[in-house]
Amino acid sequence: MKKLIGLAIESTAHTFSISLLNNSKLIKEKQPMYTKEQGGIIPVEAAEHHNKVKDILLKDLLYQTKISWSDIDFITISSGPGLAPSLSVGTRFAKELAIKHKKPIIGVNHLCAHLEIGKLLTPAKDPVFVFVSGANTQIIAHEGGKYRVFGETLSSGLGNALDKFGRSIGLGFPAGPKIEQLAKNGKYIELPYTVKGMDIEPSGIITAAIQKFKKGEKIEDLCFSIQETLFSMLVEVTERALAHTQKKEALLIGGVAANKRLIQMLETMCKERSNKFYFVPIEYSGDNSYMIGYLGLLSYKAGLKDDPKTLDFNPNWRIDQLETPWIK
Repeated sequence: MKKLIGLAIESTAHTFSISLLNNSKLIKEKQPMYTKEQGGIIPVEAAEHHNKVKDILLKDLLYQTKISWSDIDFITISSGPGLAPSLSVGTRFAKELAIKHKKPIIGVNHLCAHLEIGKLLTPAKDPVFVFVSGANTQIIAHEGGKYRVFGETLSSGLGNALDKFGRSIGLGFPAGPKIEQLAKNGKYIELPYTVKGMDIEPSGIITAAIQKFKKGEKIEDLCFSIQETLFSMLVEVTERALAHTQKKEALLIGGVAANKRLIQMLETMCKERSNKFYFVPIEYSGDNSYMIGYLGLLSYKAGLKDDPKTLDFNPNWRIDQLETPWIK
């Protein structure tokens, strides 16, 4: 196989990640994350973080791998969806590098990168994807030559919903891992359960949980109940998507895919249906540039590339708006 070296940059939200790949194999990755002890992500602060670390990360990456610009074949950048300030930093940086070093550049869809890295790192071939991240929660499958959304959240993604609750009770950002730990010592308290067709609505659950917290309910019980309710809704619509598409695999991806309780619930449902269930390895379930680089490789091989002078980002770029020429 011909050696193709790709440089990949991810900067859609709180993580700035940069990596080098040799074809589909990760050579090395650097990815510091913007975090806060209290409150949620502030987009401008996240962008400032990315701008501060980008040059030193690239310098360290090239030095540690002993790879020079003459070795690099193309650059990939996550062009959306995401937070505009964060996207702006990564896009500008990638375009400057492409122009300076005369390298092809490819802007890829961040959500699609999650799907493709999931197929690379698991045995899944043609699954129903359960994509659960901070800003996005969608049930996706490849049908009719493109990725299509069969169900999604009507308000915030499940990750952001968990962060909103965590922020309200002082858990800091990101709150998901802390909620998962607290939930292990909790018991169920009834919360609203809202599934509308194939879509879910988490906002009422979080509002009700915050109100119950103010009335003195235990944090552990609320964390347990939030997880059980949100994840049950997600499992319900995933099962419907499997029945509708008649696919035999489900693949959990996105940052919330690291949650062991969610994995357990989806695994149980798939086992009862005699379907196979997979989840992305925890180190690649969240935002990372490895997935961006791998989708860049697929796109590059399919003949896709962008003009570095005109390439722009799209904070609202939906996955069902792109073609997938790399999928036969």
